[in-house]
Amino acid sequence: MTPLRLGYLYGFGAYLLWGFFPLYLKLLRPTGPLEILAHRIVWSVVFVALLLAALRNIGFLRALARRPRALVAISVAAALIAVNWGTYIYGVNSDRVVETALGYFINPLVVVLLGVAVLREQLRRTQWVALGVGGLAVAVLTVDYGHVPYLALTLALSFGGYSLVKKRLGLPAAEGLFVESAVLALPALGYLGWLASTGDVTFGHVSAGHTVLLVLAGAATAIPLLLFAGAANRLPLTNLGMIQYLAPILQLACGVLIFHEPMPPARLAGFALVWLALVVFTADAVGNARRTRAAARAGAPAPAATAAR
Repeated sequence: MTPLRLGYLYGFGAYLLWGFFPLYLKLLRPTGPLEILAHRIVWSVVFVALLLAALRNIGFLRALARRPRALVAISVAAALIAVNWGTYIYGVNSDRVVETALGYFINPLVVVLLGVAVLREQLRRTQWVALGVGGLAVAVLTVDYGHVPYLALTLALSFGGYSLVKKRLGLPAAEGLFVESAVLALPALGYLGWLASTGDVTFGHVSAGHTVLLVLAGAATAIPLLLFAGAANRLPLTNLGMIQYLAPILQLACGVLIFHEPMPPARLAGFALVWLALVVFTADAVGNARRTRAAARAGAPAPAATAAR
């Protein structure tokens, strides 16, 4: 199998798992969102530690310990991903899967906005149009929901910020997930200990199958991330960006078709505006990538806007 085909296989595998993740989270009831989050953190540490030990790749911790700034950045990334995971679990458990899907639809637009605000990147005119349509979509959805779709915005902002920090860190997927989870493990274990002392813990008190599902939360977290890393190493960024919408499409389908969440006309119009913004954004990215490749073949320098992206 060629590296390109293997990259697509990894990419589709990652986004399929993320797309159907709400079905898994629903199986964890009656466990509350914070307890699920704590188990997800703790068992992620265990799963990835075993993986790194099998690969004999624990030595990276010594090098990382000599980089205090990197440790601070990892702590920030850990806090952002904890917010993202916790918000997502809360959204699924409170029957708001459609709104969580919205968060991951608008995430690419938020990442572009963060690039402008934080990295001082310059956007092309088409990208500004996409952001404007995305802003209009949020306004329409605010009217429909009766409030700002804070759940979706929290997911998009937290994952966008996490992506920004991770880009600067440059850690491989497994090593990064291990360190981030390890940072969060102590408070997670403390919370689980407190639940046990109050008698409110569900782990081991519902059924054997339920206990196994909570333990597997670590693998369910790590495996898609590792598949994504394999795809990112083999696919052009434009191709990977095209298939990233598979996950929120599947999440939306789960919310509407399986969990029967409402999709009134105004909400559908808001989603349609988001999709329009993504079409504009993706078409611009594909066109710019083609222009960059053509310039490279001709021996000309890449356009300035391309370099910014």
